[in-house]
Amino acid sequence: MPWKNWSSESLGVALAILAAFGFSFKAIFVKLAYAVPQAVPVEAITLLALRMSFALPFFAVIAVHASRAAPSLSRRDWLTLIALGLLGYYGASLLDFIGLSYISAGLERLILFTYPTLTVMIGVLFMGKSLQRREIGALLLSYAGIGLVFFHDLEFSGEARSVIIGSLFIFASSLAYAFYLAGSGSMIQRLGSVRFTALAMLVSVLATELHLLVTQPLSALLLQPLPIYAYAAAMALFSTVLPVFLQSAAIRRIGASKSVMIGTL
Repeated sequence: MPWKNWSSESLGVALAILAAFGFSFKAIFVKLAYAVPQAVPVEAITLLALRMSFALPFFAVIAVHASRAAPSLSRRDWLTLIALGLLGYYGASLLDFIGLSYISAGLERLILFTYPTLTVMIGVLFMGKSLQRREIGALLLSYAGIGLVFFHDLEFSGEARSVIIGSLFIFASSLAYAFYLAGSGSMIQRLGSVRFTALAMLVSVLATELHLLVTQPLSALLLQPLPIYAYAAAMALFSTVLPVFLQSAAIRRIGASKSVMIGTL
C-alpha cells in the first residue's frame, strides 16, 4: 500500500487530518439530537452518557488487549491518566455539549479552534517549549477570526446572553481539551498511543456515567426517542472512537503542537 512508504511525519499529518475530519461531525450530531422533537429536550449529560455508553465496549476491549504483556502502571501513571481522562473527554465534552445548547454549531467550531493555540501556549508557559513565528501568526489570526464571528452573532442573533454564555462554555471546553492534549504527549510516549487512549477514555466514560447516575434518573438513559440513540451511536463511532485513536497516533508521530495545529483544518 502507498501509505506504507510514507515517512513517519507524513503519516502523522494524514492521521491528524482524518482525526480532525471525524471530530468536526460531533457538533452536527449534537445539534441534530437537540432538535429531535420531544416534550423535554435531551440533557447534555444524558447525550454525553449515551455517546460514552456506545463507545465503552470498544475502549474496554482495546484497553484489555493493549495491556496484555505490557508493564504495570505506576501510581503516578494512574493519577496522570485519571487527571487527563477527567479533563479531556469528560470535562471538555460536557462543557462543549452544554455550550452547544446555547450557540450554533458554526460558532462552536470556531471557538473550539482556539485549542491548538492554547495547547501551544500551555507548552510554552508550563513545559519550556519555544513559540515559533508562524505559531504567533496562527494565534493572532485565530483570535481575530473568532472575535469577528462572535460579535457578528452577538449583534444579529437577538440573544446576546445566550451567545455569551454558550461561548464561555465552549472556550472552557477548549481550554480543558488543550490541557489534555498538552499532557498526553509524554504519556503516549510512555504507554503507546493505543493503550493510553483506551485507558484515558475509560476514565472519561466512567466519570460520565457516574455523573449521570448522580444527577439524572436511569430512565433518562433508557427512554429516549430512537433518533437520539442513532445520533449518539454515530457520534460514538465516527466522532469518538475512530478520531481519538487517530489523533493519539498522530501525536506519537509529530507531537501534540503540530498535530493540533492541523486540527484547525
